[in-house]
Amino acid sequence: MTPPLADLPASRTDADGSAVIRLLSYNIRSLRDDEGALAQVIRACAPDVVCVQEAPRFFRWRKHASRLARRTGLVHVTGGATACGPMILSSLRATVESAEDVLLPRTPGLHRRGLATAVLRFGERARLSVVSCHLSLAAWERAQQAAALLDRVAAMPGPVVVAGDLNERPDGAAFRQLGERLRDGWVARPWGEEYTSTAARPHQRIDAVLADADVEVLGCGVPAGLPGVTPQALRAASDHRPVLAALRLR
Repeated sequence: MTPPLADLPASRTDADGSAVIRLLSYNIRSLRDDEGALAQVIRACAPDVVCVQEAPRFFRWRKHASRLARRTGLVHVTGGATACGPMILSSLRATVESAEDVLLPRTPGLHRRGLATAVLRFGERARLSVVSCHLSLAAWERAQQAAALLDRVAAMPGPVVVAGDLNERPDGAAFRQLGERLRDGWVARPWGEEYTSTAARPHQRIDAVLADADVEVLGCGVPAGLPGVTPQALRAASDHRPVLAALRLR
């Protein structure tokens, strides 16, 4: 049975300095679909952080990214064309301590990939390192990129969350490789619905939020049925469905 959607914790900062945040991962297909529906879905999820994949990368991409941020009440942190598609947006609740775009090795004939990375602080003491990623369509290259991603995670201050379009199902080699170091949010605390692709015919989970042991997953899944996240809006917004996670930072 699908868990009720009213029970995902809201964002908050507690007296002991710990924080609950909402993080959304979303492949937005370069804003080629209904941007109004996309903004509606993102706003309805009330995220503190959005890890975007397939952000605009070409002509006037910064203008398009800024427009999406403005329509969703968020700010651009890093990424876009400078990371070959991954991007991070955040609410004003987050303080950006550092941000960096990382380009992965180029393979001739294949689309170049990259990582958007940031260290964010919530309140005085709760920090989170965030990586937005979009792995290759080629299985052998995905494995190489997963290894490079884990090297990057190891160099970032904990706690760490990786979110993105992994382009393979959980039984795939790269997904399992990431799972040896990071916990799959859907497996740790399933909430909402599972399948992320395609938006018109959900039948597989190729998008995920993955967290290290310092992050407590309070709920993670596709927010289908959340007030404002209608089936019509999900189909119109993108060819992927988003993944929303509530995370506790100790």
